[in-house]
Amino acid sequence: MAADSKSSVVAALFGNTVIMIAKFVAFFVTGSGAMFAEAIHTLADVGNQALLLLGIVRSGREPNEVYNYGHGQERFVWALISAVGIFFLGCGVTLAHGIEALIHPEEMPPHDLTWALGVLGGSLLIEGYVFVYAFIGLKKTAAGRPFAKFLRDEADPAAVAVLLEDFAACLGVVLALASIGLTKLTGEAYWDSIGSILIGLLLGGVAIWLTFRNRELLIGRAAPKKARLAIRKAIESMPSVEGIVRLKSRVIDTETYDVLVELEFDGEKLAEQFEDELKARWDAGFEDFEAFYAFEKKFADDVVELLGDKVDTIEKKISAAVPEVKHIDVEPD
Repeated sequence: MAADSKSSVVAALFGNTVIMIAKFVAFFVTGSGAMFAEAIHTLADVGNQALLLLGIVRSGREPNEVYNYGHGQERFVWALISAVGIFFLGCGVTLAHGIEALIHPEEMPPHDLTWALGVLGGSLLIEGYVFVYAFIGLKKTAAGRPFAKFLRDEADPAAVAVLLEDFAACLGVVLALASIGLTKLTGEAYWDSIGSILIGLLLGGVAIWLTFRNRELLIGRAAPKKARLAIRKAIESMPSVEGIVRLKSRVIDTETYDVLVELEFDGEKLAEQFEDELKARWDAGFEDFEAFYAFEKKFADDVVELLGDKVDTIEKKISAAVPEVKHIDVEPD
């Protein structure tokens, strides 16, 4: 999943850099507010995708003495910063420019807008390709799971950010094309300003969604419900487990879960495994208290060792049922 996310971010970063340069050139030629909004929109995308790439690279560092669980959650930090950047740079600047242009409209030479329409048309082709590339990658990772739910609960926020940004970019280009086209047809500059405002609102919606998604993961969102149910099923398949007192989980990163389970073991089931040994020792009898005490100490060691074996088996069953679980703590209650 991490490799797919990285390739999606790199593709989006390269494509948007080319588009950003073309849009700014078109803005300087036309003076279009919608064109400015689209240029700022793409500038925000380039900056945010650079942050997402930084987060993916840094999150792949190995655990060490200071960060025992690795750096997986660092990608959520940079993804959150990216979302904030979209809100303030993309949404804020674009909205402010659109509102200002609506209040104080300026005349724009209609013949210049033809060039802007050409740039936007080319941008739509590139943005569309990057969006489809990101969509196919996530769809493949979802592996038959409901796609909307997968995006909401399990997908890598970096990949989701690229998908949403590219969707917003495609929709933003359509809005810009429509507003500039209407301005060219009617000669009314307010259409251009309205396009700028709509693009700003679109970016704001994407930023808010991404902010809340990364906030959940940074706070410590539980593993997906399907994973938790699989963990329970794996534990309950053990005859020696009488019940699950508590099960806690936390998403470390999109490919790593931390799980803590407190279990009540069935003492009778554990004792049954010593039945033959106990019966044989009972029939043999004890010469004195020292012999009985030595047997008691050995039996206590055997019980602890058996309990440890059961814990190891439970951990293996959990890992087999949910491969994303990398850190498991099993505590007898």
